[in-house]
Amino acid sequence: MAKLALETARKAGQIALGKRGFDVKILKMDEISSICDYFVIVSGDADVHVKAISNAIYDELLDDGMKPYHREGMDTGSWVLLDYVDVVVHIFKEPVRSFYALEKLWGDAPVEELKDE
Repeated sequence: MAKLALETARKAGQIALGKRGFDVKILKMDEISSICDYFVIVSGDADVHVKAISNAIYDELLDDGMKPYHREGMDTGSWVLLDYVDVVVHIFKEPVRSFYALEKLWGDAPVEELKDE
């Protein structure tokens, strides 16, 4: 199951990069928290950009048969959360990401940074 979760996290990150999301990081959470196995953290430039990234991830993972357990933040677009239980995707407008600083909050988590290929 952990392998599938990592594949899902990486796919979500690649989809975000395809929509020009940036500073894409995967935090391995399973050894430090029971929240989920992985966080995917992505930045976007504006509310509409955050929503576009979120919709792309939602649609492509839905095509793979994965529907999020919970989805929130689409009304404002400054922070959208897609909860796939084992993988939680956070798409932030940059100032909001800096304010909440999830990477610092979960600083003990191993991090994988995804780059545009």
